[in-house]
Amino acid sequence: MNKSLLTSVPLILLLTASSSIQASDHHAAQALEHAAVAATHGDMKHSDKLTQHAEMALKHAQAAEKEHAEAHEHMTQGVKHLQEAITHGKKGHAKVATKHTNEAITHIKQSLGK
Repeated sequence: MNKSLLTSVPLILLLTASSSIQASDHHAAQALEHAAVAATHGDMKHSDKLTQHAEMALKHAQAAEKEHAEAHEHMTQGVKHLQEAITHGKKGHAKVATKHTNEAITHIKQSLGK
């Protein structure tokens, strides 16, 4: 067995285990796993297997990118509403500040997938 494959097996197992730790990062973990396997096949000069795993890694990386972009957008909205809550709170507008705070809570939860 190729030495690089033997050294990559623990990494692959670790990455596989990490994919079950957080469901929200499933695609990122899968992208890392397939990229590691692709690199191992590259070291062994298996360009067909490298390509196959790199394509799978790309699909998962793109899915993770989309998930994180959506989460990022919700957190950005949460930040904007918190800033508005602070602005209105300083002016003594408790009702408006509360509305913005509740909107922030909604967006922050959505960014966490809840």
